[in-house]
Parts: sequence; structure tokens; C-alpha cells
Amino acid sequence: MKRTIRYYRIIWLKHDLPAGLSVFLVALPLCLGIALASGAPLAAGLLSGIVGGIVVGLISGSQLAVSGPAAGLTTIVAASIISLGDYKIFLLVVMVAGLFQLLLGLLKLGAIANYFPSSVIKGMLAAIGIILISKQIPLALGYDQPDFWTSGFLNLFSSKHFLGNFGEFYHHITRGAILITLFSLGILIVLQHPAAKKFKIIPAPLLVVVIGIITHIVLTKTTSDFSLKQTQLVNIPANIFAGISLPDFSKLFSTAEIWKDGLIIGLLATLETLLCIEAIDKLDKRNRITPVNRELIAQGIGNMICGLVGAIPMTAVVVRGAANVDAGGRTKLAAFTHGLFLLLAVLLVPFLLNKIPYASLAAILLVTGFNLTKPKLYRNMFSLGWKQFIPFMFTIIVILATDLLIGVSIGLLVSIYFIIQNNFKAEYKITKSQQGGIDTEYIKLNSNVTFLNKVKLRKTLDEVTEYSVLTIDGSDCNFIDYDILEIISEYHGKAHERHIELHLKGIEKVNVTAVH
Repeated sequence: MKRTIRYYRIIWLKHDLPAGLSVFLVALPLCLGIALASGAPLAAGLLSGIVGGIVVGLISGSQLAVSGPAAGLTTIVAASIISLGDYKIFLLVVMVAGLFQLLLGLLKLGAIANYFPSSVIKGMLAAIGIILISKQIPLALGYDQPDFWTSGFLNLFSSKHFLGNFGEFYHHITRGAILITLFSLGILIVLQHPAAKKFKIIPAPLLVVVIGIITHIVLTKTTSDFSLKQTQLVNIPANIFAGISLPDFSKLFSTAEIWKDGLIIGLLATLETLLCIEAIDKLDKRNRITPVNRELIAQGIGNMICGLVGAIPMTAVVVRGAANVDAGGRTKLAAFTHGLFLLLAVLLVPFLLNKIPYASLAAILLVTGFNLTKPKLYRNMFSLGWKQFIPFMFTIIVILATDLLIGVSIGLLVSIYFIIQNNFKAEYKITKSQQGGIDTEYIKLNSNVTFLNKVKLRKTLDEVTEYSVLTIDGSDCNFIDYDILEIISEYHGKAHERHIELHLKGIEKVNVTAVH
């Protein structure tokens, strides 16, 4: 026992402590930025990161994944907060989402992500990237009015929002904010280049935040024309725990929207977590595989706690997990350590966090959004063919026009359409020939023939010429649906009337006398 404790202490000091510190430096600006994009209190993003590190980090079976607020949930979170009109009611949504994930884990349904086509998931993330970019542009320009974004993507361009506010832009934007945004974007773009990795000493998001703080201080002391307003800076209370919002349990059954939004957030958080876990497991040099059902239980408990303490929902996040791997993390203590550092930051240095310009966070989120919807992604999806590209584009367009749930549902329906269409072509083959001057047709049924082939098979049989020989061969079939057997059995009588000589191989006729 003592040897084991000593071993883990050495691993923590040598590997997980520095990795946890590195992940903390990546996570701090992202927690703030994602809370900002979600329309939630900034402290809620930090609390989500703390719970993700300390609670989920300990319960999870993953050694390298790190949880916290995720860019993929910002759209639905922002829409839900606005729709419900009360952050305390929204916290009930977070708890419902956590309960849904917990049940999925307990029922061992962790394989749910495998049933969503890749094209639909990529389309969902690309649409989220577009919305994320559109929401951050006003903040990147220094626009500090909260009425700019209140609903869906298309409403952004209505006269009440974009067109109505455009005339007021000049009075509300600050040249200092634009300057900080341009500096920040330049740093992030340069440091994303592979050649710059060897010179990167601290994480790019943290560097952007530090430069943003220094630029703000310099501008404030040198000129008033470029200095930022107080409304353009992060505002976190000195005692974050004194201002915690608690869920209003009396409203739990007040509206079905709480449960609907909870299920949507729970499903999206589950998909994002499972996709992240799969990606991080591939990066693990020790080839450790994360138990997905245990991960969902950990995420469910974490999100229920998030709702209870006033935090926004979380998922396992690829950026944090990859940063952990790059920094040499070995065990789940690295994720726990990152959560501990976040907790110490909000307890000890909230005054320093309040000097961060929103423009710096907006720049980070602009790059995050762009990475979700890169032109390269569209080119890659197009190269895979129409059956991948059309569901991908439908998902994006419908999400932008309506919401995530409808967009993902339509994307799934389009994908299913292509599956059915492919099924029509694949389940039987027709060969036509002439023997002794008589037309001969041979229909070979493949391994599985389902009711999806009814329409086309019936049409094919009706087109068989009179005074011919028809053979239907099902000898190699593993499964023939009753509906198909019924059509073939009914056709037996029609074939006799049309002077068609019908031969069946490996197909048993069924009784159709009771069919009306």
C-alpha cells in the first residue's frame, strides 16, 4: 500500500502536476469565453471547469480526458437561458441533462454515439462553429450592448437586431477593443502554424489573455480614446461562492421546455463526450480504453452538481484532453489538479481575472468557431460524395434556420433516406436472357431482403413479360421479410394468368387467402 501511494506521488509530482498546471492555463480563458458565448454568468463557466476537474476527474474511468464547459453546447445553452427567462430555471435544465446522462450510463447505453451518422455530427459541429463566430463578432468589435443577440442565427439579421443596432455601432464600439482583437487573432493564427509549436512556451489562449490585460493597462494609462469601458471587461465577484445561483425547484414541472431542453443538452453533451473520449483514447500511448458507461455516469453526476451550484453544463473536451496528453499527463490526477488550480484562481485572484478584456475572449472563441467549421471540412465532406455531403449540409442549414434538435433530426432523416435508397439497389439482382426463343428472367435475392424492398420488387414483378420464364432465387438469403414472401406468394396466381412459368428456389410460399 505504501509503495502504491509513493508511486502515485512520484507520478503526480513528475508528470501530473505540471500537466495539470498546463491544462489549467488552457482551460481558464476557455471557461470564461464559453460562459460568455452561452450568455451565462462568467463565474458559471469557472464553476463548471472546477466540477469537471475535481468531481468528474475522480469518478471517470478515463486517465487523460479533461471535462469542462464546451463550445459545442453554447448555442443550445444560450437559447434555453433566453427562452426560459430565468437562469435559476435554466439550472433545472442542467440537472435534467445530468440525470439523463446518468440513466444512459446505468442502463449501459454508452454506444448511443455509434448510431449517429458521422456526416450529421460534423454538420452539427460546423453549424455551432458558424453561430459561435456570429455571436462573437460584436464583442470582438467592442459592442457592449446586451440586446444584440437574443435568439436564433437568422433573427440576428432582422431589423430588431443587426439592422436595428448597426446604426448604433459607432457609439458603442471601442477602438481599443478592436486593437486587442486584432492582436489576439494574429497571435492565435501564428501559433496554430506547425512551425510555431517549437517556440510556444505557454498555451496560446493564455498568452492572448495576458497580452489583452497588458494592452488594456497600457491603453488606460496612455490615452482615453482607446481605453476600454468597464462593461468591456470580465466581471467576477470577489467571493464567487457568495453569489452562487441555486436552481428553483418549485418550477421543475412548470413547463415541458425544461425537460425538452434538458434531454437535448444531455444528448448533445453525451455525443460530444463520447466523441472526445474516442479521440483521446487514440492519443494515449499506453493504449488504455475508457469505459464509456462509467464516463456517462461521471458526466451525469458532474452535470447534476453543475445545476445544483449554478454552473453551465460540461462535457469531456478534446482541447483540454489533447493539452493534457501534450503536457505529459499520466493519470486522472492531472485533470483533478487542473480543477484544483481553477478553484484556487477564483478564490485567490478574482481581481486579476477582472482585468481580462472581453475582446481577448471573443478572439479565442472566433478561432474556436473557425476550427469547428473550417473550409477544409466542407471540401473533405464534398470529396466523400453526395450521400455524405447532402446530410452534412442539410444539418447545417436547418440548424441555422431553426434550432439544433430540428437540424439534427432532419440530418438523420436525410441520412436514413440514402440508406433506404441504397438498400433498394442492393438486396436483389435481375438477369435477363433468352433460351430457345423464350424470354427468361432470373431474380437473385441477396442476404437480407426487408419490407423496404416491397415497392421496387412489386414493380419489377409487374414488368415481367407474358409467356416468359421467371426464376426467383432466395437460396442464399439469411432473412426474407414476411412482406416479401407475401408479395411473391400473391404473384404466383398472377403469373399463371399471364402465362408466366414461375420457379421459386429457397422460398416458401405463405398463405395469403386472409389478405384483403
